[in-house]
Amino acid sequence: MNDASIVGLYWERSEKAIKETDIKYGKLCNRLANNILNSSCDAEECVNDSYLTVWNSIPDERPNNFSAFLCRIVKNLSFKKLEHITAQKRKPEMLVSLNELQECISSPSDTEACYDAAQLGKSISAFLNNQSETNRNIFVRRYWYYDSVKDIAADYGFKEKKISNILFETRKKLKQFLEQEGYYI
Repeated sequence: MNDASIVGLYWERSEKAIKETDIKYGKLCNRLANNILNSSCDAEECVNDSYLTVWNSIPDERPNNFSAFLCRIVKNLSFKKLEHITAQKRKPEMLVSLNELQECISSPSDTEACYDAAQLGKSISAFLNNQSETNRNIFVRRYWYYDSVKDIAADYGFKEKKISNILFETRKKLKQFLEQEGYYI
């Protein structure tokens, strides 16, 4: 079933929408939540909470990109769960991933900064659209899905060192690009 049909089911308030969402995106959502939480039970709970959040959100919104909309909800709920579980201590793998990006981007703290963050997101998307498909996918897997370097390397048939180098070079190019766009980090 395509995304437009699934969103249509949510608009109709059909319970089949959740089932179809799980069929199409359940594995992706569970992998994302598990990469953040490192617990299949907690990940499953977050995914189920995400489906409820989508159920409650869709009548007010009609997302253009359903998978991105869903993944954003899964990530947000997973981070909230992680914060609750660890009393604001993030697991080391997550810290490594977030720290790698910290040299390129900063986090927003007020309304103006939130607007700037949205603009920054557009700039990052523009940058990634100009990268090779492989480099773009590796970057997204590491910094959006929080996949480990080891897992990415195994999936691409590369050595971990090569993935680390690709990520390093992409971050370096991103930083240069953002500086040219007027972002000074």
